[in-house]
Amino acid sequence: MAEPKNDDFLDDIEQAEAEEQAISEEEILNEDAELEALRAERDALQDKFMRALADAENARKRSEKDRREAENYGGSKLARDMLPVYDNMKRALGSATDEQKQVSAALIEGIQLTLRELVNVFSKHGITPITPEVGDKFDPQQHEAMFEAPVPGTKAGEIIQVSAEGFMLHDRILRPAQVGVSSNPG
Repeated sequence: MAEPKNDDFLDDIEQAEAEEQAISEEEILNEDAELEALRAERDALQDKFMRALADAENARKRSEKDRREAENYGGSKLARDMLPVYDNMKRALGSATDEQKQVSAALIEGIQLTLRELVNVFSKHGITPITPEVGDKFDPQQHEAMFEAPVPGTKAGEIIQVSAEGFMLHDRILRPAQVGVSSNPG
């Protein structure tokens, strides 16, 4: 058997080392690419997480706002339906003559107490009256003009008659005050 030449052996070792170095460089490049892919995936997941966190916070704030509004304004339909009861009780008290008040003092007192209790319940639930006076300036945010009339001695836009009180529910109009307005030109 012939012995391999020393040069061939050295060539084989050099070739093996070169292959090993090429493999390790390729592995390093693959590891770098894999590391970059993992970093990109981490950044994408972190972005999704932050967005999900922001969405959850926005949903919490929205539901809190909805809850507050439901608490404050949920009974507005019932409150609006109770306003004619208030109006009718005020009219009943206003239409009673002095003679009727003397004859039916207990009945009148009962109506007054019931009206007072209704006003207390309104107040407890954030319902406040809008009570314009004759001579006040018309405010379209709180008043509804039922008619206009030229009344001597008044200025245009002044309230000349109050037909019905208005009501606010917290910061919202439940019903505007119904008024008559002067249309005098000067």
